Amino acid sequence: MSAARPYREVTPAAVILGVFLGAIMTMSFVYIGLKLGFGLPGSTVAAILGFAVLRGAGRRLGAKDAGSIVENNINQTVASGINTASSGVVFTFPALLLLGADFDPLTVIFSAIAGSFMGIVVIIPLRKQMLEIERLRFPSGVAVATILKTPGAGAEKAMRLFGGFVIAVLVTLATNNHLLPETLELGAWIGETFGIPASGAAGVYVVGTSLALSMANFGAGLLSGRGGLAFAVGGVLAWWFVAPYAVGQGWLPGDPSGGELFAGVYFGMLRPVGIGVLIGGALVSVVLAYPALKGAIQGLRSAAKLAKQGSQAEELSPTVLGFGYAGSFVALLVIALVGSGGDVVTALGLAIAGTLWLALAGLIVAQATGATDISPLSGLALIAVTIFLAISGNDVVLAITLGVAVCVATNQCADMMQDLKTGHLVGSIPRRQQLVQFGVAWVGPAIAVGTVLLLWQGGPGGANGFGPDTPLPAPQAGALEGMVNGIVRGDAPLDKYVAGAGVGAALSMFPIGGLGVLIGLAMYLPFEITFGYGIGCVASLLLEKRKGRRFYGDWIVPVGAGFIVGEALTSLTLTLIKIVGGAV
Repeated sequence: MSAARPYREVTPAAVILGVFLGAIMTMSFVYIGLKLGFGLPGSTVAAILGFAVLRGAGRRLGAKDAGSIVENNINQTVASGINTASSGVVFTFPALLLLGADFDPLTVIFSAIAGSFMGIVVIIPLRKQMLEIERLRFPSGVAVATILKTPGAGAEKAMRLFGGFVIAVLVTLATNNHLLPETLELGAWIGETFGIPASGAAGVYVVGTSLALSMANFGAGLLSGRGGLAFAVGGVLAWWFVAPYAVGQGWLPGDPSGGELFAGVYFGMLRPVGIGVLIGGALVSVVLAYPALKGAIQGLRSAAKLAKQGSQAEELSPTVLGFGYAGSFVALLVIALVGSGGDVVTALGLAIAGTLWLALAGLIVAQATGATDISPLSGLALIAVTIFLAISGNDVVLAITLGVAVCVATNQCADMMQDLKTGHLVGSIPRRQQLVQFGVAWVGPAIAVGTVLLLWQGGPGGANGFGPDTPLPAPQAGALEGMVNGIVRGDAPLDKYVAGAGVGAALSMFPIGGLGVLIGLAMYLPFEITFGYGIGCVASLLLEKRKGRRFYGDWIVPVGAGFIVGEALTSLTLTLIKIVGGAV
């Protein structure tokens, strides 16, 4: 009797499909990151589409065993490994554009690639300790494994995703061609309905609000559900209660009305206070992550013992990891040398600090994500840039460029371990997942940086296509910009930053993961964006309660993902057409 054929796992089809899906998700999630200020997991999208393509198309082409669970796991590993660069880039790099800095895009891409590789080599030695000994939950990794184990519904979910995609494309085209308004002006109706005090222009610009007709906002809310409610509630508190109260108390200088009133409330109060809340919440989240750091360091020691005992056969060899880590350090050193004009002492200090900090941050994020699925990524990025500013003598371009590397590496640590958790649950060989992620680690940074530059060049509103007064506010990068300006120029509204930081620190003490950061982002964003997201959160909760938990995975996830990808890709295509048309 012949031996059973092994399941298909690492195949050209899986890798090529993963690269294709990863590129699409990276562009889409850069767009949503510039809009909402946080990233979303893309592994579920890749897993759903993987079964439809690998199993459906592959078997029609004659490969009877195409689309196995472990083959689709390779597809989603590649796709999420590419997409993970989107958050790391979008949290940091746009600040250089907002600051009007003179930088070299290729250097930024090179820095992000160095971080992507370094994140992989930092976290791989902890796989056995975190997954097989500590048995950390990694909720997102478990969710993806559940999808991979139910391949029969893959084609149906893919069709639902495509349906959401089509709806988003049609709505986006309609708003861009003025067949539908980009925003619904709700005016004083909300104030009258809920009995919130309002008068004249204040009723329109402060209590009353607009709702952006954005399927991406709504889709992100659908995917987030209960976990995103704090973000939506933060927007309600800021615009329906705090802002009217501040106007009623006469806290704004002069007697503004109309657009001046909105500008005074948003730019003069809510935005700087929101930055403070974001920073305070992020920093306290880092402090609260001490148990995770302690656990990660203990895990690293245990992993070292396992390596000495020779029980790491399933992993990439320590030699390969050592060369990868050394190579990434050299890359950071080269970037620092070029950026500092050849100052060896400064460059060496920056490279050492960057390497140590990203290793520390990566351990924190991997452990925190494994326990709660909440990552203090933004706070760690803010701290990293502050350290680099101090070492470089306030060299903004160099500090943020290296900050890109650290932020990408930190997020890569969490993503790599999530993927390995999924692989562990479905029976994949860890070494194979690690190798394919190594092979594509350079792809995501280039796509993410290119997408940011594309949206900046010809995004919504034309040139300078994102920022606080555009449909893409770039809140995380805007907060970084505000902090950098405060450090370099010393003219930041410190009273509002300090007050906001106190509020953010207090909020982060609540047993709700990331509460301070979410509230700060909500205060920073125009409410027309937060409002649509909140509607999606409430709709997701109501549907799940009425239809059951399974309905969330079967319908809400694919349709919501379709909404996000559809709007993002349509907006990017229209932007590219606009740029090409203007150049002709």
